[in-house]
Amino acid sequence: MNISIKKVAGMIDHTNLKPFATGNDFARLCEEAKRFGFKSVAINTYPVALCRRLLEGSEVLTGAAISFPLGQMTIETKVAEAENAIKDGCQEFDYVLNVGKVKEHDYDYIEEEMRQMTTVARKAGICCKVIFETCYLTEEEMTEVAKIAARVKPDFVKTSTGFGTAGATPEHVRLMKKHAGPDVQVKAAGGIRSWAAAKEMIEAGATRLGTSSGLKIIEEMEKEGIR
Repeated sequence: MNISIKKVAGMIDHTNLKPFATGNDFARLCEEAKRFGFKSVAINTYPVALCRRLLEGSEVLTGAAISFPLGQMTIETKVAEAENAIKDGCQEFDYVLNVGKVKEHDYDYIEEEMRQMTTVARKAGICCKVIFETCYLTEEEMTEVAKIAARVKPDFVKTSTGFGTAGATPEHVRLMKKHAGPDVQVKAAGGIRSWAAAKEMIEAGATRLGTSSGLKIIEEMEKEGIR
């Protein structure tokens, strides 16, 4: 695999979604993201305006997590939260789909939700990522939702919030990539705490990684002599 630290850093959404995170924590997160060249900071919607200010003048994007971490909000509420995050300066967002509706196999609902959320992103000219929360889904359910994504074409489908019963697996990344089609990328998130785990996800087809262990991953790459 032709890989470099710069390339991997540019795949990482540097994450702090902890409920007790403070302004100092977000300042540290943004400083680290700038220093290491991470793709974005991944945060809840409240600190979006703060992080956008802190990242001003850098290439690091300000992300926002919508309907996080459960996804049990109405479509209208998710749309409103996304629009408010955009108003505050977010440059991409990850939203949690309604997992209960997937379990009911109400795929019309999931498609309408995905279409409305993707439309919000398109109007703002920003990136939309759809979180499946794969730990709760069967392979058949993942496949059906990925096929919806192939039609709707959000920018990414994403494995997990990191708050469920399990996180990303290479098998799920491959399954999502296979069925979401060539126009939709895959983000792996949840439990990616080492370079070995990150490498597995990249090899499976992930082009974005959500992790709070970005510094550790870069450090382990350096120890392996990767530059």
